[in-house]
Amino acid sequence: MNILGIGNAIVDVICKVDDEFLAKNGLAKSNMKLIDEIEFKKLLGNLKIEETVSGGSVANSIVGLSQLGDKVGFIGKVSDDELGKKYEQGLKKENVEYFYTKKKENLPTGTCLILITPDSERTMCTFLGTAGKINKTDIDVKAIKNSEITFLEGYLWDEGEPKEAFNEAIKYSNKIAMSLSDKFCVDRHKKNFLDLVKNKLDITFANEQEILELIDATSFNDVISFGKKINKTLVITRSDKGSVVINQNEAVECKSQKNLKIVDLTGAGDLFAAGFLHGYINKMTLQENLNKGTEMASRVIQKIGARLDQ
Repeated sequence: MNILGIGNAIVDVICKVDDEFLAKNGLAKSNMKLIDEIEFKKLLGNLKIEETVSGGSVANSIVGLSQLGDKVGFIGKVSDDELGKKYEQGLKKENVEYFYTKKKENLPTGTCLILITPDSERTMCTFLGTAGKINKTDIDVKAIKNSEITFLEGYLWDEGEPKEAFNEAIKYSNKIAMSLSDKFCVDRHKKNFLDLVKNKLDITFANEQEILELIDATSFNDVISFGKKINKTLVITRSDKGSVVINQNEAVECKSQKNLKIVDLTGAGDLFAAGFLHGYINKMTLQENLNKGTEMASRVIQKIGARLDQ
C-alpha cells in the first residue's frame, strides 16, 4: 500500500451561516472548537444541512490520493451506529481500504459541523464522539508495516488515549507524515509537536500560522532557517502567498493560482497534502509535488465540501 491514514473518523455536516450566527454563538471564525453532543444538537437545530460527508482531515487527504489512483487505507474509530455505517460506506465507495472493525461503543460516531460564511471561510464545531477514543488496540500494525507512508493528523492529540495510538503507529511506520491541523492544536501541544517535527516525522504539513506558533517566530525567514536546520521535509501553505517546501538545505516555492471562484476553503489543506504526497510517492520533484498540491487545493475550494467530484 502507498499511504495509510490514521485520523479522527468524523462525519462532516456542512451548513451555510452568516457572521452574526458565529458571533451569537461565541464562535471564532476559521477555527475549530470541540463541543459536546448537546451543543452540537443545539447549533444544528437552527440550520439547514447542505451536505453530509465521511470526513476528518486525514480521511479527506486519503480520499484525494485514492482519486489520483494511489493505493490507500484508513484507520479511524466509529461506532456501529447509523453514522458509523455511513462513514464506512463513504470510504469504501472511494476505494479506500478501511482497517477498522466497528462495534457498538459507549459514544456515538463523531460529527463535525462545518459552518461556511459568505467569505468562504469555514468554522468547525467538532463533537469527537468515539473518534477521540482511538487507542493502541485499534491500530493495525500489519497495515502500517505494509505502507510506504503513515499519515497522521495533529487533531488526534486533542484527547488522552490517542497519544498511545499515535506512538504505536510511529513505532512501526516506514515513513511518517503529519499535519499540524490547527493553530489551537499547536498551542495546546507545542512541546510534543515540536519534538515530533524535529525528531520523529519525515514530512510535516502546516499552514503559516501553525508553523509560526510552533516555533514562536514572527517572520517567515525564521521558518526557513528552522526548516533547513531540522533536516526533514517541511511543507507550508501560505494562503494567497502560495506554498513552500523546505527539504534539508533546499527551499522551493510555488505561487497560488489566481482568479479562482472560491466557494468554500474547507478541504484546501487536506487536498494540498494529498497532491503533495501523490507526487512524493511517485518520485516527482519537490516543485512538481507543490504544483500538484496547489492544483488539488485550487480545485476543491471552488466547490462546497472537502471532496473533489470524480
